[in-house]
Amino acid sequence: MRKFTVTVLNTTGIQPYIFGSNRLRENIGASYLVSQATDSWAREALEKLKNQIKQEVYAFNPEKNQPDAKPHIEDDELAAELIYAGGGNTVLLFSDKQYALQFTQILSKRILEEAPGINLVAVHKEFDWDNQSLYEVVQDLMRNDLDTKKQSRIPSAPLLGLGVTATCRSTQLVAVGMSEKFEDDEPYLISREIQKKLDAVRLANRKLRERLINTSSEIYEFPLRTDYMGRSAGDSSYVAVIHADGNGMGKRFQKFGNNKCNRDYIIAMRQLSHSVNQAGITALKNVVDILVKSIEIDKDRKIKVKEQFEIKDNYLPFRPLVYGGDDLKGLLSEECDNLIAVLSDYKRDWEKVACNLFGTLGSTLGTMAAVHVGDACLPDDLRQAVAFQIQDETLTKIEVLDSLTTIRRQTAIDPQSGTSDEGSLRSYRVVLRDLCFTADLIFEKTPNDEMLSLLAVGAMALRRLGSGRNRGRGHVQCRLHDSEGNDITNKHLNNFGKDIKEKVG
Repeated sequence: MRKFTVTVLNTTGIQPYIFGSNRLRENIGASYLVSQATDSWAREALEKLKNQIKQEVYAFNPEKNQPDAKPHIEDDELAAELIYAGGGNTVLLFSDKQYALQFTQILSKRILEEAPGINLVAVHKEFDWDNQSLYEVVQDLMRNDLDTKKQSRIPSAPLLGLGVTATCRSTQLVAVGMSEKFEDDEPYLISREIQKKLDAVRLANRKLRERLINTSSEIYEFPLRTDYMGRSAGDSSYVAVIHADGNGMGKRFQKFGNNKCNRDYIIAMRQLSHSVNQAGITALKNVVDILVKSIEIDKDRKIKVKEQFEIKDNYLPFRPLVYGGDDLKGLLSEECDNLIAVLSDYKRDWEKVACNLFGTLGSTLGTMAAVHVGDACLPDDLRQAVAFQIQDETLTKIEVLDSLTTIRRQTAIDPQSGTSDEGSLRSYRVVLRDLCFTADLIFEKTPNDEMLSLLAVGAMALRRLGSGRNRGRGHVQCRLHDSEGNDITNKHLNNFGKDIKEKVG
């Protein structure tokens, strides 16, 4: 009988960590640190564990090793083997639980020191290699232990400093110094979290160039400021944020993982994880190639994209940041998790309701979300009226935009002079107040009372949306309606937190 310990790593609070400010360099550094935390740093933590315990480990790397490459932990004298790292999850095998705990200590210490603000969650479970399915053990860890640990984690409350303490401009935490001068941006107060993000920018950009820039595009650079993403003098400038989501990936992961022996499962997961990552990189490379081919020099010797707008100093009008983002479903799920965390009774039962409703990490066909949330849209009659008037040429797209949105501007204040920083003026297009948006909730089967109750309290608790929600912007009021348009929020509110008659499996 060969017994091992399975360890699954995940991170929480990633979106606020990456998009906590509107400074592109900080976003870039944060995204890079998140990718390192559960990937490269996990491999390096294994090597450090190897030196401490004087035993061999296998830090599988898809860039260097084949998925079925040896050594294998079940055949050799290995203390640990990395199964795969991808999609925000890292899965490892250890010959002893103590090694798993020691590894977690090494990795979490590094994250605290080099990426403060990232929250690491680790769960461990012992299993019998010869008599248990590794696939089922990993799914159980992700579906139950990992979600439970994330929901029950008590958020840390950092000391914000005394009244005389200078605060970071981006995080409002205690400032530890000034940022370095970057081009025409003046230095500003930064916390340790922002300091580490800015320190990572150079490495992040170099890694991005190595992956996406080929010979034909090597003269171009990825911008480090939104102002360098392209604009023509005197024209309004807008930045499009693209979120690509892989629907149905849970089904693929089940197909690769289920009904396989343990070693075949490991090989399949490595293949799938690497292929998904490579597909994303290939898509980004194609975008870069298309952009480069669309860049031309006009008759005035100005470098333009499709003759539409100028680019600055060979900066591409494109900046990959991170896969994924917070959508309405993710925000509802987050609010529900926060409410469940403060329950004193029946907490475990309501955690299972949340898992069934919103799905779990590494979802399969049996554990996919019961609810699918559609896009939040303006009322149908308004959209139809606008579309008709645009088609009839009685209304222009610009007029529609101006009737539903407005421009807000803000500037940074120089702490020394008390006046606005030069070049810090920023403009944002925001939705007008009192506009009503509706998002369809699509269920695989009729939701039970507990699911509706959880949705109702989650909708009531959701108060802010959008990129500025962590800075007090994007105030909303949400309600739950049935298919006939009746408000059923209050009807289901009172059931939350009570004993569940039919226990959720």
